[in-house]
Amino acid sequence: MILRKQFLEHVGQTSPSPMLIEVARAEGSFFYTPEGKRYFDLVAGVSVSNVGHANPEVVGAVQQQAADYMHIMVYGEMVERPQVEYARRICELMPATLDCLYFVNSGAEAVEVALKLVKRCTGRTELISMRRAYHGSTHGAMSMMGNPEGEEWKGAFRPLLPDTRAIEFNSFADLNRITERTAGVLCEVVQGEAGVRLPNPEWLKALRERCTEVGAMLIFDEIQTGMGRTGEMFASTKYGVTPDVICLAKAFGGGMPLGGIVANRERLNAFTHHPCLGHITTFGGHPVCCAAGLAALNYLTRSKIVEQVETKGALFERLLTSHPKILEIRRSGLLLAVELGRSEYLYKIMELFKEAGIMSDWFLYCDTAFRISPPLTISEAEIEECCELIIAALNRL
Repeated sequence: MILRKQFLEHVGQTSPSPMLIEVARAEGSFFYTPEGKRYFDLVAGVSVSNVGHANPEVVGAVQQQAADYMHIMVYGEMVERPQVEYARRICELMPATLDCLYFVNSGAEAVEVALKLVKRCTGRTELISMRRAYHGSTHGAMSMMGNPEGEEWKGAFRPLLPDTRAIEFNSFADLNRITERTAGVLCEVVQGEAGVRLPNPEWLKALRERCTEVGAMLIFDEIQTGMGRTGEMFASTKYGVTPDVICLAKAFGGGMPLGGIVANRERLNAFTHHPCLGHITTFGGHPVCCAAGLAALNYLTRSKIVEQVETKGALFERLLTSHPKILEIRRSGLLLAVELGRSEYLYKIMELFKEAGIMSDWFLYCDTAFRISPPLTISEAEIEECCELIIAALNRL
């Protein structure tokens, strides 16, 4: 109780009602309180802990790199092995046109860098996002939040970036609003905070074609969907569309704070002149964070965890879909929105989940569905046990 009181007094808060669960340790698909209560983690730090909590390979890489060296110099000046090796490995997994990685600290900063890059490369100013999009809380990223109730989120912080507009995700008609004025279009491949809204694959292809036609650059926000979450290492691969820029963060750091954008090297070189240091960051690509991310990527590829994601997601769906309180399950891999249809159900189920030892969450633009996005390492036996607890909680609604 003392620690929770100090948390409320001395740690800056994001809402008037934090979860207030004290964490003592975490391992695999679970975390534990000081009293020993176990929680199934169905949030994974919002798709961060893809390789499971306290993954021994990631922990070992962090410990070794911290012992070798931590911060030496601002990003871009020194040759640091974890950074170079991680960038090379990521680019090897990308289409040939995406051959260079610019490291930053977070998803929001990755979006900021991407927006600067498309304006710099095209000489244009208009930026287009999707309705019900979430890209971060910094000024530029917030400007690209295309939620219908925009003023609820953005009104208190205006003025934000000028010359921004939002179009409807999956709307073919709205693609005509992308014109020769447009510098870039920012799009989640799967809309996360809208409640897991999947793309029409033909629309994604048409979006790519429209951007190419008018000379606009296409940015894919893979901050939630990257690093295996949807059943492919990157969702853009799953849907067969190559953007000009991919934003990465969350699971990209293997549990450590790390972000980046992947683009063509010639385009990224725009930051080196007119002006020099067009984007700089002190801690971007921190060697310990890169060591963690590289270890996580190596674990994912060697253990073939990503190849199991679709089967595990389908198991969640099969075990839950017939419950009468569940109206719909929207899913891409192990990113699921379980639709209850009523916000009062959602708020009650969150409390029932806490009692049962389940950590879930809702979505920023969808307060009628709960989130299932566990570590990708969750076992089928754990999924079955977790679904039994979910069903028991649903039966109490």
